[in-house]
Amino acid sequence: MENSKQMRTWLDDLGLDHPLVIAGPCSAETEDQVLKIAHELKDTDVNYFRAGIWKPRTRPGNFEGVGALGLKWLQKVKEETGLKTATEVANRAHVELALEHDIDLLWIGARSTVSPFIVQEIADALQGTDQIVLVKNPVNPDLSLWLGAVERLSTANIKKLGVIHRGFSTYEKSKYRNIPEWQLPIELQTKFPDLPIINDPSHITGNRDMIFDVSQTALDLNFDGLIIETHYDPDNAWSDAAQQVTPRVLIQIMKDLQIRKESNEEAEYKNQLSNLRAQIDIIDSQLIDALGKRMKISDGIGTLKKQKNVAVLQSNRWNQILGAMILEGESKGLSEEFVLRLFKAIHQESINHQEKIING
Repeated sequence: MENSKQMRTWLDDLGLDHPLVIAGPCSAETEDQVLKIAHELKDTDVNYFRAGIWKPRTRPGNFEGVGALGLKWLQKVKEETGLKTATEVANRAHVELALEHDIDLLWIGARSTVSPFIVQEIADALQGTDQIVLVKNPVNPDLSLWLGAVERLSTANIKKLGVIHRGFSTYEKSKYRNIPEWQLPIELQTKFPDLPIINDPSHITGNRDMIFDVSQTALDLNFDGLIIETHYDPDNAWSDAAQQVTPRVLIQIMKDLQIRKESNEEAEYKNQLSNLRAQIDIIDSQLIDALGKRMKISDGIGTLKKQKNVAVLQSNRWNQILGAMILEGESKGLSEEFVLRLFKAIHQESINHQEKIING
């Protein structure tokens, strides 16, 4: 990871005047389907045509990809449209077949990133090649595991590296398919600013109607590109139907996205300001989410107090919380006055919730 500056050169060498765009169907289904989508993406801002050839499914019995046959279809895409090609690999055999079929970009999926054994096998298979390799974040929010996969590839002397942020699994109900946990890719950017980072709004949202907003947030945070699943008939796609957009919609998304280019000191200032504000927006959303969860717990406490005929206000408990939060706040650079005002407001809202239940 010491030579992260070298990793950036493959992206710089593309000479793009817009973020990198990787697009195509979640799964290669038929030769006609692959070629039809590719031709609709020809002569657009799409740089790499992606298609899943091997599909790791959570449970057996679902469509698991067409296999190596689909690699020949990707070769035809390159021959007929000039688009470079990309696909996911999960073992040595996948890598060897992809290289044989001249696939330009490979990525390691979230389920593979969690296994150092799988990543090492892929790194060994790629050693000595000039291949572009992107690493998706692991299923769980573990930055060390994510970076560890990149380091294994870097140790195998693979120079053209990058990462894909596709969100993280959660048991909690959420509007996202995979929670973005934006603070993790932000931390990764801070530690390795020259390691290209691509956002995957398709897997984060699981909902085509949210693709644009997540893509814009990623660009506001200075991500280097997007990987978006695209199908000419999304509702009838063989996998991940709800999160795929049509090529026409994708082209419109690319037109509507605001891309902040650095051209002078004023532009640089505005770019940095937009980035910091985007980070604040993310944290504010997390604060509201956390407060909502806190009030649901207060509702549970109110129900329990009603059953046991216990008073809402418990002064000793309140004083303990306040004292602890003042000390915690001081350690984070927050004034005692601010912490008092904040937690008095939270406490009052909690009382309101519990009184509503008890008096209801």
